[in-house]
Amino acid sequence: MAPGILIDDAIHRDGLELEATSDNIDKVNVLKDQLKQQSEWDSESKFDAEKDKAQFRQYEDACDRVKSFYKEQHTKQTVAYNLKVRNNLRFQKREEMTIWEAMEKLNTLIDESDPDTSLSQIQHLLQSAEAIRKDGKPRWMQLTGLIHDLGKLLFFYGSEGQWDVVGDTFPVGCAFDERIIYPGSFAENPDRKDPIYSTKYGIYSPGCGLDNIMLSWGHDEYLYNIVKDQSTLPPEALAMIRYHSFYPWHKEGAYREFMDEHDEKMLEAVRAFNPYDLYSKSDGLPDIEELKPYYLELIDEYFPQKVIRW
Repeated sequence: MAPGILIDDAIHRDGLELEATSDNIDKVNVLKDQLKQQSEWDSESKFDAEKDKAQFRQYEDACDRVKSFYKEQHTKQTVAYNLKVRNNLRFQKREEMTIWEAMEKLNTLIDESDPDTSLSQIQHLLQSAEAIRKDGKPRWMQLTGLIHDLGKLLFFYGSEGQWDVVGDTFPVGCAFDERIIYPGSFAENPDRKDPIYSTKYGIYSPGCGLDNIMLSWGHDEYLYNIVKDQSTLPPEALAMIRYHSFYPWHKEGAYREFMDEHDEKMLEAVRAFNPYDLYSKSDGLPDIEELKPYYLELIDEYFPQKVIRW
């Protein structure tokens, strides 16, 4: 299937199920981050040990909920698949709409099956943007917060399932690092037995720069490819979009051997953005109509073409 074309079975796809998987993935990353911070600061402390154990049990439970998802993702994300979808994106006909129309489309596709949902997709996007705005961050970063999850349209625009839309991302074309979540679940990925793709550097070279690395296909990589040539967003914004789910890199320190000097600066930007991705989902209920004029102006500032090819 080709990205950019609303697929025939879109009406049968469960957007809320996708969101549930995405939320469970976020929960794992939130709890993992909290446990990591705890171990760094309180490694010798016995204070509130029972609470620590309870939190770890929460983490294990959250991991169990995404285990089968990652098994499928880690089996199917191959070099061949990633080359195919990128080629499709370049050459296939794609739908055209503005950023705000894309937000409304995502809202409709995911939320229409549950009229009682407490928070719409647009409100989720506005939460991140408003948290960034409240902290006085640059206008381009506010816009990045607004659009960073818009790539989930991919679920309805040519994905093969949930596994090539959400989830932590990682490079393909080289050995799968042990710091990827569930590293053992790559056992059935054919690239793992490839004489080149299974080596440390694979098809890449040390210091080649992450711009030259092919990351596993999903909503981040999709949106990055959509906006990099159709916006005036700075490199830091593009890095936040492309790498915010690349947890093995920005949280665990994997794949540093491929970084160049530019990537060091981008790593700082991604780490600055990450809390707004994970922790802004409960920061009040945004008023869409009140905020819409401000964000429409912001969108026009960085998307001068207005109509975007998706």
